[in-house]
Amino acid sequence: MKFHIALIPGDGIGPEIVTEAKKVLDRVAEKYEHVFTYESLLMGGCSIDVYGESLTDETLERAKKSDAVLLGAVGGNVGNSRWYDIEPSKRPEAGLLKIRKGLELFANIRPAYLYEELKAACPLKEEIADQGFDMVIMRELTGGLYFGTHKTEEIDGVSKATDVLTYDEKEIRRIAVKAFEIARKRRSSVISVDKANVLDASRLWRKVVNEVAADYPDVTLSHMLVDNCAMQLVKDPAQFDVILTENMFGDILSDEASMVTGSIGMLSSASLGAGKLGLYEPSHGSAPDIAGQNVANPIATILSAAMLLRYSFDLDEEAAAVEAAVKQVLAEGYRTTDIMSEGCQLVGTKEMGDLITARI
Repeated sequence: MKFHIALIPGDGIGPEIVTEAKKVLDRVAEKYEHVFTYESLLMGGCSIDVYGESLTDETLERAKKSDAVLLGAVGGNVGNSRWYDIEPSKRPEAGLLKIRKGLELFANIRPAYLYEELKAACPLKEEIADQGFDMVIMRELTGGLYFGTHKTEEIDGVSKATDVLTYDEKEIRRIAVKAFEIARKRRSSVISVDKANVLDASRLWRKVVNEVAADYPDVTLSHMLVDNCAMQLVKDPAQFDVILTENMFGDILSDEASMVTGSIGMLSSASLGAGKLGLYEPSHGSAPDIAGQNVANPIATILSAAMLLRYSFDLDEEAAAVEAAVKQVLAEGYRTTDIMSEGCQLVGTKEMGDLITARI
């Protein structure tokens, strides 16, 4: 089969980790007799340097013509970067919001799985880590606070900032359907996370999710307030199967979930819409402090490439082969610095990519 992939290396460690993921995809194409073609696109700070904005309309249109988009990371050090001395709408992260909206990607899927081999790197108590966990966070991606009205004004000599949180029932319904469909393929449990004791948007969220649940009698639905969910993720992560939540809550909770896996460098993600075109990226940032040092963990990006194979290309066997290769390398004791533990062998970004590629 033939597919065209848009590569967006981005900033910081982005180019390094995307290089390793492409290496893995090339090996998959070779082994399974596919043809993958690539097109590199600029987004983030590197695009600001060239075009004066984080994502141009032309780049967005080129991404739309691909079969899938693989992204590294964008941005720099917020307190020490020329990219943040400009208005927020032109900063590196604005490109992320624009491409998600432009590609109509409303569902963000973030798995959080504790590998047996990485239990030593898990920061939780041993008795909690020993239970293991395997969850998926379904985050609504194009609504909520991040896409509401934002303004800062001065009223009677006092600066006032306003950010508006808005959801409509259609936005809630479509992400809820995605969550229940995925739960059916897993352990048939959905926990919907909101702040319905305070927010009108959360009360509507809960109402619509209950309506969707009626169409999935084989899936168990429960509700949890976001502050309780944050506590439960570190107290008893094994209880979670599919977590369904809105944009900002999902942003925060998925980062928390990534750290209990041992490192944010292990957490992949997929952003999907109604069709097959998706955006795949690691959940971590651009880590400019370690860029170019061959120390970044490429596994989250490689696992994101596996999700690309599964969700955009329907290549389940190939995706499973990549995931198995990652597991094998970890079982053999190879580690990047962020997941290093006693008795293991330390390797760099490139070496980790080579090891995983060789085992596909």
